[in-house]
Amino acid sequence: MNDGRPSPSVVVVQHVAFEDLGGFAPVLAARGIEPRLLQAGVDALREPVLGADLAVVLGGPIGVYENDRYPFLDAEIDALRERLQRGGATLGICLGAQLIAHALGGRVYPGGTREIGWSTLDLSAAGERSCLAALAGQPVLHWHGDTFDLPPGATGLASSALYPNQAFAVGERVLALQFHAEADARRIEQWLIGHCCELAHAGVDLAALRAASSTHGAGLRAAGARLFARWLDGLGL
Repeated sequence: MNDGRPSPSVVVVQHVAFEDLGGFAPVLAARGIEPRLLQAGVDALREPVLGADLAVVLGGPIGVYENDRYPFLDAEIDALRERLQRGGATLGICLGAQLIAHALGGRVYPGGTREIGWSTLDLSAAGERSCLAALAGQPVLHWHGDTFDLPPGATGLASSALYPNQAFAVGERVLALQFHAEADARRIEQWLIGHCCELAHAGVDLAALRAASSTHGAGLRAAGARLFARWLDGLGL
């Protein structure tokens, strides 16, 4: 898809190794885009986040409000807030979506229950007109205990049975997904190992989660790739 122009610069902010671009990575590769991977809490984020054509902020098991325990969050949020103020194209997934909500003035807080497992989304009218239409009827992977209120200026795109705010957009250049459309279920065992304490505390049936991941994984890889490709098309990337 590269027409000879320089490839867009993409930075990906990662919080834990196994929560990566997953099924979104081949979409970038097909466009000749090699993202720069940054490790939150280790790498300096401000300059690369502000300078990229696209920033993708991935998930992780900490809370936006835990900056007293994880001080790097302050710098990450500041960089993200400045990027959003400049109108930079930004995608947030799970924790990344919560960071966007917080940076835009929305409230992020512990939810009433953990949502871990596979289920479909209820798309709003705006969601049905958006790139999320690719997920209609497709179970996605949910894995969170925190939630957020829609920030000022945001348009809600999706909800679930447990949480009303599963996705939002701000204009055409900011997309926040509480769920994991990028998850590659072929590597679900990494998630089960990495989140073993959370899963045990929540009493999640690992065998059932493995089975659901096997059932729905291929469909999500295809649908998630369509979602991401459509969003990138809208950005002209």
